[in-house]
Amino acid sequence: MGERRKEALRVSFDRQIRIEFHGARISSDGGLIAYRDLDEACGLTLQSAQQLFDFRTGNNIRHNMTALLRQSIYSRLAGYEDVNDAQRLSVDPVLRHVVGGRAIEKQAASTSEVGRFETDILTDTNNLDVLIAMPGQWVQRVAEHRPIKKLILDLDSSVSQTYGQQEGTVYNGHFMCTCYHPLFLFNQNGDVERALLRRGNVHSADDWRSVLEPVVERYVGEDIAKYFRGDAAFAQPEIYEYLEAQSYGYAIRLPGNEVLHTQVEHLLTRPVGRPSKQPLIRYHSFEYQANSWDRPRRVIGKVEWHQGELLPRVNFVVTNLTSSAKRVVRFYNQRGTAEQWIKEGKHAVRWTRLSCQGFDANQVRLQLHVLAYNLGNFLRRVALPSSVKHWTLTTLREKLIKIGAKVVHHARYVTFQLAEVAVPRFLYRMILQRIRRFAATPTRAAPT
Repeated sequence: MGERRKEALRVSFDRQIRIEFHGARISSDGGLIAYRDLDEACGLTLQSAQQLFDFRTGNNIRHNMTALLRQSIYSRLAGYEDVNDAQRLSVDPVLRHVVGGRAIEKQAASTSEVGRFETDILTDTNNLDVLIAMPGQWVQRVAEHRPIKKLILDLDSSVSQTYGQQEGTVYNGHFMCTCYHPLFLFNQNGDVERALLRRGNVHSADDWRSVLEPVVERYVGEDIAKYFRGDAAFAQPEIYEYLEAQSYGYAIRLPGNEVLHTQVEHLLTRPVGRPSKQPLIRYHSFEYQANSWDRPRRVIGKVEWHQGELLPRVNFVVTNLTSSAKRVVRFYNQRGTAEQWIKEGKHAVRWTRLSCQGFDANQVRLQLHVLAYNLGNFLRRVALPSSVKHWTLTTLREKLIKIGAKVVHHARYVTFQLAEVAVPRFLYRMILQRIRRFAATPTRAAPT
């Protein structure tokens, strides 16, 4: 039976063609090696795994925390979001060398081993807290090599639709589906600073403190300009007061009301004459104090007249910025990039795949997806040449990660022979050279 399984397959259109499967010697994910090189340059998975508590006992422990963490992250980065894929991936030559340790000579963790790691070990209260903090720690380690000159934080919620009986999944009337309602905090580079899985029926701004405050505290020692943007769900006086106390500039969309519309009433008169093809946009800045606010704040009204529309589009932004009204609104509108990053997370690393029954287990899965997303985004902004800088994470997975690779063992070396189609040798070499230069950059101590 074993010999029969190894028998070559044949096709009818050309009898000279033989098809053989060599899963332990050939991989479809040769590009993961570049990501592993960047991981090593920053010490991401190694230092993070050292914070996890391993409460396993016995003499039959095959893989340490570092190897298991790497396998969980890199498999998701390559598009294998289901733990069931671990069994086939355990013999993949690229993944085995990326994971390291015992996996190089033997094999990586099996489905049951990865499952126990994610649903038993990482769901431990202390380990889960460490895991939730990891995305921000990774951002900080990259910044030690490449310091940022300013900080812009975008806070936004999303929807992760569910189809089973997962704990905490509830019907959400706004999204019109049964779902989880996670919260994400991005910086201006598209890195996830912190993420949190929440029940499906919570308000968009619920738990904002547990997501925003740890990140703000981490940047306290940074002598840089700091800003915050949020949609109308975060138009709450306690958020304004907190940001002002932390010296953050902010621009947050404000839901309209009768008083606000009265302030821009002089802009609501329809322009005389034939409307232009380009929208006619007018701004008005004024002081406004809602009943729940402790003091007046600057509000900017934006009125847009569009051809073919009877009524104007009216929006308001509350801010403590002193720039012109037009510049403040333009700054606020750039928060739309956060929505694009959320879409990338959904499509590239599939962080909506939360199919475990327990809530904490799905919290773990979300955090592992976020770590995979961050690693992918780090390579995009640190190592990609300008000619391919525009590639999305999905494009990177399809063109860079999904490179066919054959492993050849020599006495002193292990050679991976990569296919040269979407990513030629010179491009792969440039990526590795950029990672090497990035690693050689003197590190800057983290703020205390």
